[in-house]
Amino acid sequence: MKQYDYLIVGAGLWGSVFAHEANKRGKKCLVIDRRSHTGGNTFCENVEGINVHKYGAHIFHTNDKEIWDYVNSFVEFNRYTNSPVANYYGELYNLPFNMNTFYQLWKVKTPAEAQAKIQEQVKAAGITDPKNLEEQAISLVGTDIYEKLIKAYTEKQWGRKATELPAFIIKRLPVRFTFDNNYFNDKYQGIPIGGYNKLTEGLLEGVEVRLGVDFFQDREALSELAETIVYTGQIDEYFGFQHGQLEYRSLRFDNQILDTENYQGNAVVNYTDGETEYTRIIEHKHFEFGTQPKTVITHEYPQEWAKGAEPYYPVNDDKNSEIFNKYKSLASSEEKVIFGGRLAEYRYYDMHQVIGSALKKVKTHFA
Repeated sequence: MKQYDYLIVGAGLWGSVFAHEANKRGKKCLVIDRRSHTGGNTFCENVEGINVHKYGAHIFHTNDKEIWDYVNSFVEFNRYTNSPVANYYGELYNLPFNMNTFYQLWKVKTPAEAQAKIQEQVKAAGITDPKNLEEQAISLVGTDIYEKLIKAYTEKQWGRKATELPAFIIKRLPVRFTFDNNYFNDKYQGIPIGGYNKLTEGLLEGVEVRLGVDFFQDREALSELAETIVYTGQIDEYFGFQHGQLEYRSLRFDNQILDTENYQGNAVVNYTDGETEYTRIIEHKHFEFGTQPKTVITHEYPQEWAKGAEPYYPVNDDKNSEIFNKYKSLASSEEKVIFGGRLAEYRYYDMHQVIGSALKKVKTHFA
């Protein structure tokens, strides 16, 4: 006799949503996670009274009212609007690319002037069939924006020259001919009041959770506990890397407590030059409009991923897609195992997409 209906491997958003919905339907669930906390990469650490986004900036945004209402049923979200600033060798530019950016670059004051400037540069570049990210970006926004705000930032992020990166990474770039610094077009946007931990705690209320438990260290015994396994970890690890390792980009974070109330005046400042090693500085208190006497900042450094490091961004090129499809085929033949989430599906998900994916699986699984 199995002790649980579901063993859920991973206490991130996907696993937590599934656990909540299964528990609501009277199913007995056990959630395990190798980390010492729930919430996956959304976990917040309280430092000096500030909710520090331990695994990088997480800003919730969606156009889906059902998902927005869903998350707000667990915790109220504030009105935070993501408006990052780019620092290029000390010059400051608003993001995403909008009329403020174009004025800062060229002193143009009308949409027609900005459009003409971009088209002039696109035409001069003469790129008709973009072969790589650099050519794709220039063909969309011209050379000035590319050189100052895209090139080095992207190369730091991916650890490759822009000419070596596929064009599809940057098929679309947000370009607005209005004075609007709101990074996302989504109708709903904000940060949980009190941090993301409140969201996870709400999802996992009434569900048994064991932390510091590595599924692969006691796989056989853990698998025997439940009728069905819900697996949200790396899909290649589940299958013993038999078709090779899928590649990711990783991140390193350097946190500092500063004895000042306000360090940079914005939650996120991107460093788009090629000499600054980090890609951005995050000042966490601004996510919740904090007034604490001190502040916490994080320098974010992209780095190559190696086994044992945190996998953040899947490298969805042809080689890795081919490997993933082999694992996907294996997964489809696994009985009593549900695969879900960004690592199991080897795709980059925003938070609302993770929740949407989990809710979709719930609807089909419990139909």
